[in-house]
Amino acid sequence: MKDLLHLRWQAVFKGGLSRALSVILVVLSLTSFAQPAHAREVQGRLGLGYNNEFGNAPNYRSNPGVSLKYGLSRDFAIEAIVGIFTGSPGNSVAAGKVFKNIFLETNLNFYFMTGFGVLSGNSHSGIEVLGGFGAEFFIPGIESLGFAVETGGTFNNMSGAYALRTLGVSFLDAGIHFYF
Repeated sequence: MKDLLHLRWQAVFKGGLSRALSVILVVLSLTSFAQPAHAREVQGRLGLGYNNEFGNAPNYRSNPGVSLKYGLSRDFAIEAIVGIFTGSPGNSVAAGKVFKNIFLETNLNFYFMTGFGVLSGNSHSGIEVLGGFGAEFFIPGIESLGFAVETGGTFNNMSGAYALRTLGVSFLDAGIHFYF
């Protein structure tokens, strides 16, 4: 049994080593053609899209808002969010966010964000404050379309009492923007 295990590990190691060398050679050949990294510039550009971050809790406030995001400079951006639902039970959101880029990649901008929103719905109303980190990524060849993911925390009083909760949202909630 011991000899069988030894032979099996020896075969895996030899096959794994040759595969690893092949992968290293492919990566080295691809990176030799790589171009220098330039951050995705959104300075002076207006992004139109949506954000469901202030309205992603179930039941009393589950509608996304229309979002306008504007790059003030290479390092700062602002976003305004407005969402309404006039059905029963009705709800609405009016919010704003501020972004500070902290690390820029070729098709990815890492940032710190903070936001404030006024929410109402289903006989509940209140405010929500959020903060955390996020990233907006751009698909090569479709550089005007940005997909955001974010994590952090929120503080709100929608339930009649103050609540603190962690935040982790995909691009389905943090938003997608088309930059003009």
